[in-house]
Amino acid sequence: MTAADFDAEPHEPFRLSQLIYDKRYRAYTLQAITFILLFLAIAWLVDNVVSNFATQGKEFSFSFLWDPASYDINQRLIEYTSRSPHWKAAVVGILNTLVIAFLGCLLATFLGVLIGVARLSKNWLVARLMLIYIEGFRNVPVLLWILVFSTAFSAALPSPRQAPTLLGGGLVPTNRGFYIPSPVWGDTAWILGLVLIASIVGMFVFRRWAYARQAATGEIVPILPISLGIFFIPTILMFFILGRPIGVEYPTLQGFNFQGGLFIRNSFMALWLGLSLYTAAFIAENVRAGIQAISNGQTEAAYSLGLPPKRTMNLVILPQALRIIIPPLISQYLNLTKNSSLAIAVGYMDVTGTLGGITLNQTGKEMECLLLLMGFYLVVSLLISGAMNVYNNAVALKER
Repeated sequence: MTAADFDAEPHEPFRLSQLIYDKRYRAYTLQAITFILLFLAIAWLVDNVVSNFATQGKEFSFSFLWDPASYDINQRLIEYTSRSPHWKAAVVGILNTLVIAFLGCLLATFLGVLIGVARLSKNWLVARLMLIYIEGFRNVPVLLWILVFSTAFSAALPSPRQAPTLLGGGLVPTNRGFYIPSPVWGDTAWILGLVLIASIVGMFVFRRWAYARQAATGEIVPILPISLGIFFIPTILMFFILGRPIGVEYPTLQGFNFQGGLFIRNSFMALWLGLSLYTAAFIAENVRAGIQAISNGQTEAAYSLGLPPKRTMNLVILPQALRIIIPPLISQYLNLTKNSSLAIAVGYMDVTGTLGGITLNQTGKEMECLLLLMGFYLVVSLLISGAMNVYNNAVALKER
């Protein structure tokens, strides 16, 4: 019998019973039933909530977001007054949360990698000090560390009139907060910004070319000094060509407090350091585990080829260890972002303090505020996870 004979045979007609008894369709049937049941359960919950609100004389609505907030926020990145609507107060809190999460992830990653590598040092004292740091921070709740830093800044630092001026006026620590110089932008500062962005792009293009050349020819290009030159030289030259379009304003003592410069509140510093140092302890253990998971034979083979220890770590060990380090690192970034909701403990106004705190209490819209708050953390967590997964796929082992 030929293939044409098989094609000529009539196909068995579809029957509804196949949705249950035919394994080709059974999985789709079960998924469809599960989705319908889940949709009905959510619809029942929403209808139940709306009905209960109506019974209590409440209306499920987000119109309160356009009402005046009627409260001040002492830390803000955008213009805001007490007459601004609640949605703008929520945006101020969201920006405060994103700033602390971004800076916290940067500092925690830097310290975590540094401590994780030092944890494996052959120097007994260095390795034991790093072990004490790791065990000390990760076995104490992060809220306590945040409160410890907040209390230390308020109690140990001097008042503004007695505060020392450090780093040539670049840092003034006081019990009210930290004062640092602030930039003063000129009219042509945007041109300098474009040059800086172009320098960063050029640096990454050069590094990619250098790695491709090394893989193709074996020739080692001095990547670090050339990258630093691409990053700094065009920007510095343009800075002087444009006549120094960016100035610096230093804080100065006037009366009982400092004026000018940039004021960083103790609540921000306590939250930033508490979250960063706490998370760095977990990242350090991830780094240590990732490095130790690489066989010693890899190191010995690199040494036998004449590679020095530094290049062995950068070219052989860390690229393989990243595949082990990055997945748990994503979880640490998510934990730090969500732990930033502890900011209310030290008076830092993040989105939990604005939308989930004062706005909720003033409007009585607890369900609406909590849903918006949950949606924000969900979206941010998914974005962080998605971005890190893209990087994880980029460094993953690619088989031929």
